[in-house]
Amino acid sequence: MDSEIDVDNSPAYRVYKSGRIERLSGETFKPPSPLTPENGVVSKDTLFSPEHNLSVRIFLPEKASATGEKLPLLVYFHGGGFVIETAFSPTYHTFLTTTVAAAGCLAVSVDYRRAPEFPIPVPYEDSWDALKWVLSHISGAGPEQWINKHADFGKVFLAGDSAGGNICHHLATRAKREGIDSVISGVVLIHPYFWGKAPVDEFETRDERKRKGIEARWRVASPNSEEGVDDPLFNVVGSESVDISGLGCGRVLVVVAGDDTFARQGLGYAAKLEKSGWEGEVEVMEIKDEGHVHHLKSPDTDNARKVVNKVAEFIQKLPCGVGSAKQ
Repeated sequence: MDSEIDVDNSPAYRVYKSGRIERLSGETFKPPSPLTPENGVVSKDTLFSPEHNLSVRIFLPEKASATGEKLPLLVYFHGGGFVIETAFSPTYHTFLTTTVAAAGCLAVSVDYRRAPEFPIPVPYEDSWDALKWVLSHISGAGPEQWINKHADFGKVFLAGDSAGGNICHHLATRAKREGIDSVISGVVLIHPYFWGKAPVDEFETRDERKRKGIEARWRVASPNSEEGVDDPLFNVVGSESVDISGLGCGRVLVVVAGDDTFARQGLGYAAKLEKSGWEGEVEVMEIKDEGHVHHLKSPDTDNARKVVNKVAEFIQKLPCGVGSAKQ
C-alpha cells in the first residue's frame, strides 16, 4: 500500500514502498533579488540546461555590478543527501548571499535533479553539465552576462556541503581526467558526505542504527549500487582502491564539525589526500561541539560565521591559478 513506509528519514523525507517520496524539508522556493540587494548582494536565476529545465542562481556583490570588476568565481553545489534541498531554498539563498558578501566573489549555485526520481549518477552528470556551462563563459561570450562581465577565470573555486561536497570531489577528479583542471584553483568540502561499510578509524561511530540508517539513505540515492555504501562514489576515504591523487585543483579546504557523524570521514579525506601524492595543499577547519551542517541550520551563530569567514578567507587567499599554488 502507498501508506507503507520503506525509508523514514524524518524530518528530511520519507520514501514509501510504492516508490513515492514525501519531501518534508528543503522545498520552499526563495525568489532571487535582482534589483534589491540583500546584504549588499543581488541575485538572479538563469537556465543552464533547457533539456532538463535546470537553472543556476547567480549571486553578485551590488557594488561590482556598476564597476565591471572581475571577481573570484565560486561554483556551489547544495547538499541534502542527493534527495532534498535545491539551489533556491531559503537555506542556500541565505548561505550564498552571506558568503558572497564576505568573500567579495561571484557565485553560481547549481541545481541538479535529485533521487529517487533521478538516481545517481544523474546528480553528478547534471553538476558536470553545469560546470561546463559556467566554463563556457571563459571567452567572455557565454550566454550569461553577469558571468561574462564579472568572473575571473584565474580564480575558480568549487564548493559544496554534505552531498554537495561529495559532488565537488568527483567533479574535481573528472576535471583532471578530462584536462580542464588548470581552471580550478581550489575546492571546499564542508562536512563531506562519504561513508563505507567499515568504520574509517577507531573514532567513527559503531552505532548499528546510525550506520544502517546511512546505508538505507544511500540506497534511496543510488539503488543500483551493487556495492552499497562501498560504492567508490561514496566510499572515497575508506576504500584502498579509490585513488584521490588525481584531484584537479591546487588547494583544498575541508570543514568538519566535531559532533557530526561524518566528521571522521572528512578528517580521513584530508589525511588520505596528503598521503596520496597529490601536489596541492590541504587545509582542515574543525569546529567542536557542532553537528552536521550546523552553519545552515543556525546561520546566525558565531560558529556559522566562522565557517563563512573561513570559506571567504580561502577564496581571497589564492591570487591566481593552480600553477602558483603548487610552487
